[in-house]
Order: sequence, then structure tokens, then C-alpha cells
Amino acid sequence: MIKIEEFMQLKAFARVDALMLTALWTVSFVCVMMLGAGVVGNLLAMATPFFIGWRTCLFRNNVLSGHISIRRAYAYSLYNFIYASLAFALVQFLYFRFMDNGGFAGVLTDTMKTMAPVYEQNGISRTELKQNIDILAQLTPIQWAFIFMMQNFFLGVLASLPIALVCRRK
Repeated sequence: MIKIEEFMQLKAFARVDALMLTALWTVSFVCVMMLGAGVVGNLLAMATPFFIGWRTCLFRNNVLSGHISIRRAYAYSLYNFIYASLAFALVQFLYFRFMDNGGFAGVLTDTMKTMAPVYEQNGISRTELKQNIDILAQLTPIQWAFIFMMQNFFLGVLASLPIALVCRRK
């Protein structure tokens, strides 16, 4: 059973590592959205589980004397994702609010229009597609940030278990 002091310690270290993860995600986002270096940005984003695994192992070795249960490793990894998702949502909101000017929604709608024949082959009519494009174009910056935050939460729940399995040590 985890004591309250140990739980507070876990959350404190997770917050620090989440700031580093937020920085990694921000650099990835900047590469994709502003620099046109989508490959680099995607590679940085795909490095997320390895980064969290590395930080979890550092937490295990430097703070917990080399021992961490799967439950504590899962909690540590999950808290990293949760805190980083919240901080990164703020970064994305600021970008969408002050810098994007509808560019992201424009790229998505153009992509959906280009992919229209594929959508139609899969049973989506042109009217449904047009309605979906209209909905995307009307999303506010806070809604975009919320969508990505929820996506990061969900991915964190899924990715934390394999990370915990790899990083645990009795």
C-alpha cells in the first residue's frame, strides 16, 4: 500500500517530468505546425513513450532505490501524461487563439475534401462530409485544445501500462 507521503512524492516528481514532456510535445508541435518539419515533429511525438519510460526508470533508480511496483510505475507514467496534457493544452490554446488564424482547420478541411472519394466509398455521403467539414471549421481554439488534451489523456491511459511493465522492478 502506498503511503500518502510516497504518493505526494510521486506526483511531485511526475509534475517536473511532465514539464519536460510538455517541452518535448511543444517542440514537436512547432515542427509540425510552423516549421514544416513534419517528419521531425512526428518522430519527437513518437518518442513520448521512450521519454516517459526513461524518466520512470530514473525515478525508480534515483528516488526509490531501484524498486518500483507495476502499480506505482503505472501511476507515475499516467500522472506524467495527465500533467503534460494539461500544460500542453494551454500551449495549444495559445497557438490556436493567437497564431493559427484558422490555418489548422483549413488544412483539415482541404484534406477531407481531397479524401472525399475515399469517404464516399466507405459509405459517407457528400452532405455528411460537408456537414463534418463545416463543424471542423467552426471549432473554437479552446475546443481544439480540449480535443487534443482528451486524446493525450486517452493515449496516456493506454501507453502507461506497457511503460509500467517495462520499468517495474522488485
